[in-house]
Amino acid sequence: MTTQVHSLVVKPMGNPDETRTPPKAHVEVCKIGDHTVMRATFEPGWKWSECIKPVAKTDHCMVEHFVYTISGRMVVVMEDGTKKEFGPGDAGHIPPGHDAWIVGTEKCVMIDFSGGGNYAKK
Repeated sequence: MTTQVHSLVVKPMGNPDETRTPPKAHVEVCKIGDHTVMRATFEPGWKWSECIKPVAKTDHCMVEHFVYTISGRMVVVMEDGTKKEFGPGDAGHIPPGHDAWIVGTEKCVMIDFSGGGNYAKK
């Protein structure tokens, strides 16, 4: 059942409801009703299949993401080989069934409007 949010709500991402610290990443999650907003900061050298796969215990990331990229660059490759690169100012949808990694030497900061509830959890 979905909980409707019927009031004006403001939550600072710097004071999240939950923080997760998988290898080479820092994840902050704010919950508003049944919705989550996640700010994820990925360090250079981060790769889903190396840093999150041991926690998720799946061959690919099976979390759906609707993202906005603030800084840095991330490559996402789907199970079928489709590959896209996200950079500053890019918004997009990443379906379940992907791997991803950071490109370059800059941290990648993304806001995720859908995957925060399950990302980097067992």
